[in-house]
Amino acid sequence: MAEAALKQTPVAAMIATLDQPSGGWSDAARKDALARVQSMGLPQRRDEYWKYTRPDTLIQPEALPAALRVSDEVALFDHIDRLKIVFVDGVFDADASDDLTLEGINIERLADASADIHWARDLYGTLETRGQSPVARPLAALNTAFAPDGILIHVTAKVSKPVNFIYRRTSETADAMLHHCIKLEEGAELTLLENGPVAARFNGVLEVEVADNAAFHHVRAQGRDHEQRAATHIFTRLGTESTFKSFTLTANGVMTRNDCVIELTGDDANATVAGACVGDGSDFHHDDTVFVTHDAVNCESRQVFKKVLRNGATGVFQGKILVKAGAQKTDGYQISQSLLLDEDSQFLAKPELEIYADDVACSHGSTSGAIDEDALFYLRSRGVPHGAATDLLTLAFLAEAVTEVEDETLREEITGRLADWLERHAH
Repeated sequence: MAEAALKQTPVAAMIATLDQPSGGWSDAARKDALARVQSMGLPQRRDEYWKYTRPDTLIQPEALPAALRVSDEVALFDHIDRLKIVFVDGVFDADASDDLTLEGINIERLADASADIHWARDLYGTLETRGQSPVARPLAALNTAFAPDGILIHVTAKVSKPVNFIYRRTSETADAMLHHCIKLEEGAELTLLENGPVAARFNGVLEVEVADNAAFHHVRAQGRDHEQRAATHIFTRLGTESTFKSFTLTANGVMTRNDCVIELTGDDANATVAGACVGDGSDFHHDDTVFVTHDAVNCESRQVFKKVLRNGATGVFQGKILVKAGAQKTDGYQISQSLLLDEDSQFLAKPELEIYADDVACSHGSTSGAIDEDALFYLRSRGVPHGAATDLLTLAFLAEAVTEVEDETLREEITGRLADWLERHAH
């Protein structure tokens, strides 16, 4: 492509606004990612996996201003004993963070890890690159090329308490990219928590390598920032008899796109990705896009997503299970459901199965519906007010997704936060 023509492309316009870190162990991965972005271009509405979600505000050169209207409620996870790692406007804040020393784990800041030889060299951008096939994810490649900050975590044992990424925003125009890499060695275990408003526009990548017999638990809360636009990406690869569990709670936000790409490459591995979403208003748009690849024997995967939508809100789910030849005794489960609390909201779903093995048990289902009138009548007949009865039935609907969170304390806190949201958004 001629240089003059290249200058007119959306990818060139966005790249012109960014500074690419150079030098050190990540340099080759960043240059490769930049070349891939230039080749792929940025996502467009005509792309198969973007037809339900407009990428316009995610790919324009500058973020749209987002007013600072963050709730003053107590932040999720505040009463849990955890190691806190704080980012302000997408930049690591050492003064607000805890000492990054914890037995069984090594934690470093991406921006400070400049040595030519580093354990993360074999991970940074690797899973993201693998996740580009068969579906291109150019925003993730853009992140690999340009993300200036993030956290690198090397886990060598079972970690005694969770690590909590806490995000804070002070600017109405902050545009942030963060790239986190986590490597769990054989038999290691880690719980990662994420919460808080990152930026007016956020592009995040999390790469997680889970070795044999290791376990990774991830619980994330999005949406305290009412006007945030975000595109997040999780890429993970699982070894033999390993476990990966990720749950996302979403409330509020203008536009959120969460991509999750999972590879089960070791026998007897187990992966779960789940989400509970509540949205109110015509500006609310929430998209979960998941791709799970079974490439080993006797593996199990679960996708469980529930969305409650009202006042013109839009929810999207795109989920695929790919079972490769030889991945016998696969157990793949996928369910996506929406509860529409009015006739103006909509739920768009695209569940898929692609199977090349003959000894498998795979299922998928997707439904949309309203509040069960019989159940509502039952509660009303026993003196429960209409609003309270609707909230009880809504929480019961979301419960299947929330129960995918293994830790009871976290489950209770998430349920409490959902109940608080329903109370604030009274009927």
